[in-house]
Formats: sequence, structure tokens, C-alpha cells
Amino acid sequence: MSLLKQLFLAICLFLVVAFTGSFIAGVESSRSQLIEQLRSHAQDAATALGLSMTPHVDDPTMIELMVSSIFDSGYFSRIRVLSIPDNQVIVERQAEVDGGQVPSWFAKLVDLQAQGGDALVMRGWEQAARVEVVSHPQFAIAKLWDSAVASLLWLLLCGLVSAVLGGWLLRTQLRPLDSMVQQAQAISRREFLSLPRIPRTPELRRVVLALNQMVEKLRQLFAEEAARSEKLREQAYQDSLTGLANRRLFELTLASQLNEVEQNAAGYLLLLRVNDLAGLNQRLGGQRADSLIGAIGGLLQRLQAQHSGHDWLAARTRGGEFSLLAPGLTGEDADLLALTLQEGLDNLRQTGASDCMPVAHLGIAAYKPGETIPAVLARADQALAQAQSNPSQPWQRLDDYHPRPSQSLHDWRGWIDQALQLDRLQLYFQPVARCADLSQVLHEKVLARLHDPQGQAIVAGHFLPWIERLGWAARFDRSMLEHSLAALAARPRPLALSLSAATLHEPESLAQLLVILAQHPQQATLLTLEIDERYLPPPAELEVLCREVRARGCQLGLQHFGGRFSLIGNLAHLGLAYLKIDGSYIRAIDHESDKRLFIEAIQRAANSIDLPVIAEMVETQGELDALNELGLHGAMGRLVGPPAPGQ
Repeated sequence: MSLLKQLFLAICLFLVVAFTGSFIAGVESSRSQLIEQLRSHAQDAATALGLSMTPHVDDPTMIELMVSSIFDSGYFSRIRVLSIPDNQVIVERQAEVDGGQVPSWFAKLVDLQAQGGDALVMRGWEQAARVEVVSHPQFAIAKLWDSAVASLLWLLLCGLVSAVLGGWLLRTQLRPLDSMVQQAQAISRREFLSLPRIPRTPELRRVVLALNQMVEKLRQLFAEEAARSEKLREQAYQDSLTGLANRRLFELTLASQLNEVEQNAAGYLLLLRVNDLAGLNQRLGGQRADSLIGAIGGLLQRLQAQHSGHDWLAARTRGGEFSLLAPGLTGEDADLLALTLQEGLDNLRQTGASDCMPVAHLGIAAYKPGETIPAVLARADQALAQAQSNPSQPWQRLDDYHPRPSQSLHDWRGWIDQALQLDRLQLYFQPVARCADLSQVLHEKVLARLHDPQGQAIVAGHFLPWIERLGWAARFDRSMLEHSLAALAARPRPLALSLSAATLHEPESLAQLLVILAQHPQQATLLTLEIDERYLPPPAELEVLCREVRARGCQLGLQHFGGRFSLIGNLAHLGLAYLKIDGSYIRAIDHESDKRLFIEAIQRAANSIDLPVIAEMVETQGELDALNELGLHGAMGRLVGPPAPGQ
């Protein structure tokens, strides 16, 4: 029972007790007074009637007339005149007085009895007759009834006013309790909110201050853990001079790109090597050489930022060697990229501190998912060697692999548009299970195949880059969402669906997806929308997106996490469903201690805000055992289960 209802019942009980006590006290104090008044009234009437009869004691007619006159004008139940010698009734008038509107139960409760009085009628010095008068109590009971009703109405009015004012006052005073409940619920959703308004009530003030102190402590602990983990990531996977990824992260990312055939696209690997770095150090000094290395790193970093939606990765692999992994890049675009890089390197030489600034050579090699790392690196090294041996052109491209060589952009546009229009999209589902028990499926990841005009199923890694180039990513997301909701209607179970960067950054496309979710409330509760760490919108927009998605019964998850660990500090208040760690940090975790330390830091930080962590691309039992020891919530990958078509 709520406190307001308890207060209302307490007021009602108080009114009943107050009215009962007031009524009993009033009746008891008035009862004796009324009895005396009734007795005095009867005695006065008897005395006056006796005196009036004395001159006419021997005239029965006159006596009867006087008795009738008194009886009709007063509140009497009986008046009679008795002869004293023989006690005979000379005159008697008696009547039953109507109780009026006074309830009988009230009259019985009051129990006010009739009172009488008498007087003698003299004949000279002789007692001739006796007058007896009995007053009726009904009129006194009526007054008591009116007084009780007036008292009850007054108390009810006071109670109503007290209930209204008390309820308003209680709601006002207890409003901080609602805020504290919201604060506690926010903590359960991994949101750390402090109450800005401190109540003036001392009891509530102490509670609110204690809760705010606890929230600030949790936020501080989480921020410290996130900063510690981010520093660990930088030490393990970032080059200290250029800020680019180091060789270790490059190899992990390349392995991930080559291993995941389902989602990853073919592309190009670019190797850049500075000429004669040792001689440059001797001629210009270490500081100027480091400035050149930093400038080249900045050039690659800008190129990576320009293609942030295509999962490009720039890295410094060793002293004067750099690499740029460009998935989804075509041969023509690779040539334009080489020209852009060469122009940027020439500008560095022309604007540098010395005209002796060396020129770097570029080697560009194609790759496809499913190849081995040594094969791709060997092809890139061969292209770099050809560039170094050809003084006329400082870059060289090798194309041992061409994805769908007969297909041009026009061809891709035609059959992708036709496939989306004719509903040639087929859903595949990959299970995500608990690390401790792979038989317990947490949800299924929704993947896609598109059928080309020949009826062949094309994996997402092949057609997604072309969809992005055509600007149809938001359209593809809407189609995937509609198919996923239809699959949920046919067979309800938890599903997870990825959203592209285009949908997240186009308000109209995002609004259309939210409308579709609102039209399917039952299916939306089983769906989790996943966003890529690299495509996160600004914090304010992301917070609005989380609220909008939760308002429609859906959940939001973060996938491919690990490259920007500092983001975890901003995720604490978003109420995400889970965090999926990128597979590049999971591969061979059972053999590499530094990866284990990094994943342990992520798990510790996420566990502090009760955020489940799921590993991507788990392929061996050793990796699964290591993840289970670290306490990760779930896993997905070939070991858990490959993608399978929907039933």
C-alpha cells in the first residue's frame, strides 16, 4: 500500500475516532442538562397550572379548558389533574409526539427519558387536587440529532481539506523519493546519474547526499578503470611516435580480415617504406628523422579518417615501414590512392627542413578473405620490390585476385537494385552462446546473402562495399529489418541485427527504422540493434538514439569493440544490452598473454557497470576456455556455430 493511501486511511480513522469521541462527550454533557431542562419545564408548567386552577377548583369545565390550553401550547406527553381525597382523574390529556426525522437508532442510543413535575391545587387551606405534568424528550433528541449532523459535516469537511492538503504536501515532500528510485533504476541500467536538487527535509537530504556520493564514487572508479585499460591498449597496440596502430594490431586486423569470409570484403594492402632511414638519421639527426616519420604517420592517419566507414587501418610496422589496410578498395581507387600518397610524400620533401628528405616507395597488393597472411605479405613485398627497382614510378600494384572481374559498377548497381526490389535477400543466422555452456544460445546474429541474376548467393563481404559506394546502405538496413521482423513473427527468438554508418548518420533513415519498429512492438522486444564502434554518433545523438530505441521495446548493442577503449567511459549511462569484442583481439588469446591482459581489463571495466561482454570470432577450444576463465558472458564464431539459412 502506498504512503498516500496509508495517510488517507489514517485521516479517515482519525476522523472516525474524533467524531465518536466528540459525539459521546457532547451527548453525555448535554444529556444531564436536557434532563434538568425537561424536569424544570414540567415542574414550571405544573406549578403555573396549579396556581391557575385554584380559583376554579370546583369548576371541572374551566379546569379542562386550562389543561387543554397548556397541553396544546407546550411539549408535553401527558397532563392530568387528580382529586386528592379519592385520587380520581378529573382531567387528563395524553398524546404520542412524532419523532420527526430523528432515526430510531439515534433515539435509542441517546436514551433520553421523559421527565415530570407536579403541583397542588388548594381550596383555601385544604388540598383539593394534584396536577401532574410529563415533558416529552423527543424535541431534545431532535436538537441533539441536528447538533450531531452539523458536527459530522464539519469534521468531514475538515477531513477532506486535510486529505487534499496532506496529499499535496506528502507528494511535494516525497518527490525526491521518485528521483531516488529513478537514480537506482539508472544504476541498474549502468547509468550513473546524480540528483541536482537536494531536498530540504533533513531525513531525505541525508539519503540523497549519500546516493549522490555513491554514484560519484562509482563513476570515478569506472573512469579510473577505463583510463587504466586505455593506457594498456595504447601500450600494446599503438605506436608511440605516430599514434598509428603498431605491427601487432596490424597483424591481428589483417588476420581478422582474411579469416572472416562472411562479413569482410576483399581489398588492397599498401606497404610504404622510407628510403635509407639509417642514412637519414645520420645526415639529419634523430629528431628530424622522427619528424618525418611523424609527418608520414599523420598523412596516413588523415587517409584513414577519410575512409573511417570502410574499416581502413593505418599502422607503423617497424622503423621506416608503414602499412595501410584498405578493405573494399578497387583497383582504380588503389591507383588514385597511390597518386594521392605520392603527392603527399613529395610535399613533405619539398616543405621539409632539408631538400635531402628521402622519398618513400609504395607497394600495393590485392587480397581476399580466405588467403593466408604470408601469401598476402609476400605479394605486397613483391610489389614494393618492383617499385624500388623502377626509378620511373615510385609505386607498383599487383592484382593476383580480382573479385568478380566481369562486374563493373553499373553491373553491380543493376543486380543489387533488382535483388532488393524482387526480394532476393536471404537471411542467415549465426548463434551466440554462453561461454560456460555453448548449448545455451543467447541470441542469433542476422546475416545476409544476395542472389545475383544467375541465382548465385553472394556473401555480405562481397556486396556490402558496393552497396556503400552506391549509397544504398540505409535502404539495405530497412530491408534487413523488415525481413528480421518477419522472421521473428514466424519463429520468435532473440535476434541481433547490425546497422550501417549511413543509417546512424542520416536522421531520415533512422526515423524510418524507428517507425518500422513501432509498428511491430511484439517482435521489437526480441530484437537487438548492433552498432559498430567505428560508426558511433556523437555522445548526445547516441544518448537520444538509445532512448528512442528503448522506447520501442528494442535494445542496443555495441559490436567490434576494442579499438577505442576510451569510449567505454561514455557508454556507462546508455544502458546497452552487451559489448562485443572485435575478433582480432580474441584470436590465439590462449597463447598470448598481452591479449589476455587487455581482454581482462575490458571485462573488469564492463563488469563494474554490469555490462555483458561477448567475444567475436571464437574458433578454437583453447580460446573459448581462456574466455571462460576471464568471465566473459558469451561467444560467437565457427566454434560456436557457422551461419545457417533461416528455416
